[in-house]
This record gives sequence, C-alpha cells and structure tokens, in this order.
Amino acid sequence: MKKIYPFLIILFTVNSVYAQFPGGAAQSTITGKITATIIDSLTRKPVDYATISLSKSGQTKSTNGALADDKGSFKLDNIKAGKYRLTISFIGYATKIIDPVETTLSKPDLNLGTIILSPSAKMLNEITVTGEANLIENKIDKIVYNAEKDVAIAGGNSTDVLRKVPLLSVDYEGNLSLRGSSNVRVLINGKPSGTMAGNMADALKAIPADQIKSVEVITSPSAKYDAEGTSGIVNIITKKSNLEGISGSVNAGVGTRQNSGNGNLNVKTGRLTLSGNAGGYYSWPQTSILDFNKTATDQSVILTQKGRSTTERLASNGSFGADYDINNYNSISSSLKLNWFEFSVDGDNFNDNKFGNIISQFNRNSDNKTKVIGYDWNNDYTHKFKKAGQEVSFAFQFTNSNLNNDYTSDFIFPTNSALRDSTEKGNSDAINKEKTFQIDYTHPFKKVIWEVGVKSILRDITNDSRVAINYPPSDTEFINPKRNFLYTYNQDVYAAYSTFGFTLAKKYGVKAGARFEGTVIKGSANSASVIKPIDNNYQNVTPSFVVSRSFKNFQTVKFSYNQRLQRPSLFFLNPFRNSSDPLNASEGNPTLSPEVANNFELSYSTFVKTTIINASVFYRKTNDIIESVVSNYITESGKQGSLTTYKNVGTNNSFGVNFFGSINPVKALTLRANLNVNSYNINLNSQNANITALANKIFFIYNGFTSATYVFPKGYTFETFLITSSPRRTFQGKNPAFNMWSLGLKKELFDKKGSIGLNIIDPFNERKNFKTEINSADFTQNSNFSIPFRSFGVNFSWRFGSLKVSTKPKKGVKNDDLKQEGGQTGGGMGTGN
Repeated sequence: MKKIYPFLIILFTVNSVYAQFPGGAAQSTITGKITATIIDSLTRKPVDYATISLSKSGQTKSTNGALADDKGSFKLDNIKAGKYRLTISFIGYATKIIDPVETTLSKPDLNLGTIILSPSAKMLNEITVTGEANLIENKIDKIVYNAEKDVAIAGGNSTDVLRKVPLLSVDYEGNLSLRGSSNVRVLINGKPSGTMAGNMADALKAIPADQIKSVEVITSPSAKYDAEGTSGIVNIITKKSNLEGISGSVNAGVGTRQNSGNGNLNVKTGRLTLSGNAGGYYSWPQTSILDFNKTATDQSVILTQKGRSTTERLASNGSFGADYDINNYNSISSSLKLNWFEFSVDGDNFNDNKFGNIISQFNRNSDNKTKVIGYDWNNDYTHKFKKAGQEVSFAFQFTNSNLNNDYTSDFIFPTNSALRDSTEKGNSDAINKEKTFQIDYTHPFKKVIWEVGVKSILRDITNDSRVAINYPPSDTEFINPKRNFLYTYNQDVYAAYSTFGFTLAKKYGVKAGARFEGTVIKGSANSASVIKPIDNNYQNVTPSFVVSRSFKNFQTVKFSYNQRLQRPSLFFLNPFRNSSDPLNASEGNPTLSPEVANNFELSYSTFVKTTIINASVFYRKTNDIIESVVSNYITESGKQGSLTTYKNVGTNNSFGVNFFGSINPVKALTLRANLNVNSYNINLNSQNANITALANKIFFIYNGFTSATYVFPKGYTFETFLITSSPRRTFQGKNPAFNMWSLGLKKELFDKKGSIGLNIIDPFNERKNFKTEINSADFTQNSNFSIPFRSFGVNFSWRFGSLKVSTKPKKGVKNDDLKQEGGQTGGGMGTGN
C-alpha cells in the first residue's frame, strides 16, 4: 500500500495541471461544444448510436464527429466559433442535414435541443412501428430490461423486477442466479453496495421496484471490470433525470403482500445537477407453516418438527448526488446512498425426536431479528484531453455496513421431563468496511482503443459474537466461552488491467485484455482456541476475449471467453453460529478459498421486422465451487443435530443454452418468451467425496417465462406474465422449484404524466409449498414451507416538472467510462418471500 501512495500523488498533481491548462497546454482560442438529443419521429424514442459528422458550412468533408449514446444524446467538443454543416445518419433512417449551425465567441456552447429522425420509406414498408419503447433491448455487450416500461411490477421490490429479466432466475426466497450460478456480481448504478456483503436476497428486497429504471445483464465482462462474479454482472440502474430545471416523480403501492413508496427530485441548472431520492418498503406479516424430518440411515435418530413462523420486513433507503462540469475538460461527481432494512421471524414449533431408545419432546418459541444499516459514498473525477476519446478518471468509494443478528429461543419441556426449561440468547454484530481507489485511462489510436487502469480494494470485517443461556425463573446467565469471541478479517485486493478494442474489415469487432488481481487475507480471533488464525495470499491473472461478426439484416454472431473468480462474502465467512434452533444450526466458514471459473459463450442475435431473437450456448468450468453443506454435529446438550456451513466442495462442469424471443403479431400486441437450460455436474474433492450419494451425476436445471402485453386505446395497457423454474440442484440434494403468474393493468393519467395500476399475483393459489431435499451417506432430510402467495395491489405514479429536453446547453456528466466494481455477494438462505 505504501508504494501506491506516491503514484496517486503524482497522478493527482499531473491532473491538477491539466485542470488549469486543458489539454496540457495553454489555450489561445476559446472553443465550445455542440450538443443535442436524437429521437425517432414515430416512437419518440431516442435513436441510440446514430452517427454525427461535422463539416464546414457548405462542405461535405468531415472535420469532427461522434456517436450518440444509448439515450440518443451526443456532444461534439473543441468547436471553434464559426458556421458548420451537421449530418446525422443511422441505418433505416433518412439522413438529416442541418446547415448552417453557428457558434460564436460570446456563445461557444450550442444546444440544438431535439433532432427528429424519420424512418426511411423502405423501412416503413417493411416493419410496423409502435409508440411503445422496447421492454427488452438486445445490445452488443449486454441485455437491457427497461423496468420502467413494465406495467406489472409497480408496488413490488427489485426481486419482482429481476424475475422478468432474460438469463436471470430468482427463487422463492429471493436468491438470484445467472445461468444456474448464484455467483452474480450485483451493482447499483455501476457501483457496489455495502449491504450486498451480507444476505443479498434480503438486500435486494429492500429496493423498491418503482425506483428501478433498467437492469443490465453482462455475461462476458471485459478485463476492465473486476474479476469477481463467476457467472457475470447484473447492473441495476435507478431512475434519474437529466432534464433542465426541476423535475421528479412520486410512486406508491399498497397491496395485500407488500407496500412501498418512493420519491425522486432532480434539479439541473447549467453545469450543476443535483438529485435526491427517498423510499421505503413494508411487507405485511406472513405466516409460514413448517414440516421438517431428518432420519438417520440406520434409523437411530429421527428428528421431526411441525410449527409456524411469522415474517415481517421493513426497509428504507435514500440517496443524494451532485454532478458538476468544471469546464469542457474537467468534471466531478459525488453521491451518498443510505440503506436500512430489517426483518423479523417469530415462530413456535413442536419437536418430536427419537435418539436411539430415548424420545425427546419439547416446544421451541423463537424470536429472530436481523438488521442492516449502511451507506455508500462515491466520488469521481474525470479529465478529458483535447484528443477525442482520450481521458483519465479517478474514483474513490467508501462503504460501511453493519449487520446485526439477534435471536431468543425458549425451550419448554413437558412437566414429566427430566430436562429443565431454558432460554438461549444470541447476538452477532458484524461490521463490513470497504475503501476503493481506482484510476482509469483511455487512449484512442488511429484504429485501436486502449484502456488501462489500477485499483485497490481494502476490506475490513469485524464480528462480535455473544451467546448466553439461563434457566427460568433464575435470571443468571451462563456464558459459553467457545461461542463468545471477537473476530477480525481483512481482505486487500490490488488489481491492474489492460484492454485493446478494434474493428476489422468493418464487420468484425474485437476486444481483448487481461487483468491481474492480488489478494491478501488475514483473520484472527481473540481466542485462538475457538477460531484458528488465517494468513493467505493468492494471485490471479484473468484474461478476456470477445469477437463479434455483423451480417446484413441486423444479424450478429459473437464468441467470447473470460476467466472470473468469486471471493466468499461476509455471509459465507461469518463464523458466528446461529443456534436459535440447536437441532438445525448454521455458521459461516472463514477458511473458504475463492472460486475460479472459465466461461465460453457463442451467441446469435437478429432483428427481423417486428421479431427479436437472441440465442446462445455456453460452457462454464468452476473450480473450488462453494456450496452449503449439511452434516451431523453434537449439540451442547449432547444430542445429534444438523449443522449447515459452507465448503469448497469440488469442480462443477456446466453447459447450457439460452433463448429469448419477442414478436409483435399485431400492432398493439407484444409476445415474449425466455428459456434457460443448463447442466449441473459436480466432481467432489477428496474431503467431500463420501458426504453424498449424488456425486458425479448430471442434472439439468431450467427456468423460463412467457409474457403478453396489449396496448388498448385511451392509455390502457394490460400484461400477463408466467414464470416457471425447476428445483435448483446442490451436491447433496435440491432446493424448491418455483412458479408464478401475474397480471397487470395500467391507465395513464394527467396527459401521460401519471398512471394508476392494478397488480394480481397467483389469484388461484392462496398458499404455495416449497420442498427441500438433502441426501447424505448418513441421513436424509426433507422440509416443506407453506407460505401465503396470492396478492393484490394498487399502485400510483406521477411525474412533475419539465418533461422535454431543455434548449439550454446540456452539460450533464456521464461516468459510464469508469470501471464498474462489484461488491461481494452470496446466495444465502432467506426467510420467505
């Protein structure tokens, strides 16, 4: 770390010189810029990646140019005062020429507002264009799900949104997976969130659906991205306005399952943009019914539980951000995001257990509460050079997350029992702190784009665990020293990357690179007899390569390879043993090693008239895969119970196919279908080879959805959505299958500034059963959760302020060039939907 500080000081010093003298030298001539937003004349949607060329007025030889971004906006920098000819072109549209376009010394910055492109006559004869924006967009490097266009997700949370995204799967507990793997890097606006370091499933439920603008799925990240996330990256984009003036929105939903509210406010004036957001989420208490059985292979031990539990969730979040253009070459941004959520599970169950010839019966009443409080503070600075596309950016991020888990369990035995009633209280207070520093530089050569950067991530985790037992009516607590400890865990990551991108023969796109990541891990407890110290260092070089070939009629074929890794998160590492149910206890494993995966993918996409098709085949080999392991252990009372922890169990070979299709058979109707199928074939290492009889077998896992959307006159839109997924396999058994049917109806109000909607989920299923099976060489274990599922909800949204692009100069800062870093995630157990 000492070596990196002088490097940072030098770079910041050089950068401050550039800030004073843009381009690295004094400027003798004032220059400005030309900006605008390009939209389709029929759909009023942005025309992304249109080509813009600039020449002198009355001439055709181009002197400057740019590509519109995914919002249809473009910016031409370093424009001297004068008259120009502006040409805008894109496949399928009539070329538009604006001549003259004039800038002056007194007004060097010119915003042309909205430029409208009309589809060419040939294209109008071939396709039917509707006024609705595409719900799902298939782009060169990712699939984008535009959640704000979906009528049936308002009033829910982010898991409701993610279930409808191609390639993704979300089970009934909210655990997210991509192509059958739960090792997904989840980002919020391209940045990690500290709350994801705990239980990601519960963190996602704290994000209201109304706050989400879109979701990006990136299966083949380049070396510019962090190597973490063996299956890929999911980037959740929240709503934010770049309109001049004051604008915002209010969203609210009330239902039989959950309630939410969210508000956004944006203020943009000149070069300064301020944005704020606040929201909350509350789910009504839901009562689940549990049936559990564990039977030893020799019938010597039989554990049976029947009971009920009530789950309640409450969450809130807020954010504030500021972006400022210092001048044409320098821009800064800063944002602070606050996160808070908690859920409680109160339950009682009856235990009827057999230990040899001994019958043990008792009631267990438990009260579990989990609370997470955290914040993410991001700061970015970008300097653009005179040469188009050349820039350097600096970023600093600090995240802090406090995960608190409390439980109280009362054990009540029959009056004729020899055992005394008792109460156990447990508390785990885990603090996760992360500091991230990164520098990225982009340099365009004549036909090659070179990207290079360095990064450091410093993670500090502290866990304070306390457990006490008392025997009523006495208030005296007995402390078990083996379960009371202070544990510290430090993980430092140092990384550097380099990528090259270029085009061959105008049809082949190539991007290749490599990333080095060195990891230093140290862990220790105040009692070495409880947890052994950890001192582990390892290095990884992760290459990436992608080549795409474009054909006529909007067809694209892409092949990619990348190597990625998955470091275990706080959820998997936390050594605190939760024994609120001592016969079904759980704990983390601080000795876990990272997973390393090699990914190969071949994909095909096309757009034919109103039909969109995306299909791919892939192969992924994952070494040291981390899975939950259920094994026998002896409780403090001397009885045999089940302990769930996590281990590096072996190597998984997975191959699969994905298909997504969308079609408009008639103008108002859109039909969509998505199917993912992948194999699960794990080869266990020697330490785990005898744990289960399911080793070395091949299983197939699938999930898919179908949907239909119909746009009626007078602002009415109807959607129906059906999702289904097979059980998720583990090397010991399988987790529950999942299916869901939803319907939504939306009516636009206030001249399309607002809307009101109705959502219905599974109207014919009041409750659903979710079964889990575990098979071991020593026992079989089965459980069934029955949870309420049918729900009805009403939602409302209203947008206020300016709804048109301002004619004033548009100078918002976009930091899409920054390398997007992923926080730690895990697919841990949840507590109901």
